[in-house]
Amino acid sequence: MTTPTTFDLTGKLAIVTGASRGIGAEIAKLFALHGAHVIVSSRKQADCQLVVDAIVADGGSAEAMACHIGEMEQIESLYAEVELKHGRLDILVNNAATNPFFGHILDTDLSVFQKTVDVNIRGYFYMSTHAARLMVKSGGGSIVNVASVNGVVPGPQQGIYSITKAAVISMTKAFAVECAEQGVRCNALLPGLTDTKFASVLVNTPAILKMALAHVPMRRVAQPSEMAGAALYLASDAASYTTGAVLNVDGGYLCI
Repeated sequence: MTTPTTFDLTGKLAIVTGASRGIGAEIAKLFALHGAHVIVSSRKQADCQLVVDAIVADGGSAEAMACHIGEMEQIESLYAEVELKHGRLDILVNNAATNPFFGHILDTDLSVFQKTVDVNIRGYFYMSTHAARLMVKSGGGSIVNVASVNGVVPGPQQGIYSITKAAVISMTKAFAVECAEQGVRCNALLPGLTDTKFASVLVNTPAILKMALAHVPMRRVAQPSEMAGAALYLASDAASYTTGAVLNVDGGYLCI
C-alpha cells in the first residue's frame, strides 16, 4: 500500500502573508512540514526571520521577505524578488489583515476606513493578481484567502473590518471563476474567534468573550494551529477539484 501524497507540498513554493505570528505563522510552519519552501512575509523582516529560524530548526525550508500589503510599491518589490530568485509561485496565502477600529460604525473616520480597505481589499486583490500571473507561467497554483466569519455575520463594533472580509469572500469567487481555466484555484478560509494578538481585545475582555462564546456551539476559542490544517487542504492537491469554496473553521458559529 502506498502512502497518500495529496497533502504533500514537496517542491512547491508558497508565500504566506502576515506570517510573523498567529494564524499565518502556523500555516507557514505546517506548509514547510509538508515539504514546501515557504516565503514568510509580514511587515517587519526581523519578525519574519524568527519564524524562518523556527522552520529551519525543525528541518523545513523557508526564507523571510518583508512586505506591507497596504503599500503597493512593497507588493511590487516582493514579487520582483520572488520572480528573480525563483521564477515561479505555486501557493499564495493571503493572511495579512488589519482591524484598526473597534467601535460603532458611525464613528468610522476616513483614515480608518482607508487603511482597512487598502490592506484587506486592495492588498489581497493585488497580491492575488501578481500571484496568479506567476502561477499561470508554471501551470497553475492555489490561492487561499483568509477571510473571517465576520464576512458573513458582521461582528459587533467591527463594521468596516466585516465589510472588507465580505469583499474578500466575493473576491475569492471572482478569481475562482475567472482563473479556473488557467489552472489557478482560489478558495477562502473563514476562521472563527481565534486566540491571536489580532483578536486580543475580544479574547482578553471577559464580558465580550462570554458574549461571543454564547454563539459558538463548541464553547471555546480556537488556537491558531487549528486553522493551518484547513489552509493545507485548500492549498494542496487534496483540493484539486475545489475552487470558489468558503470553508468555515469556526466551532459551529455560522450554524446558529
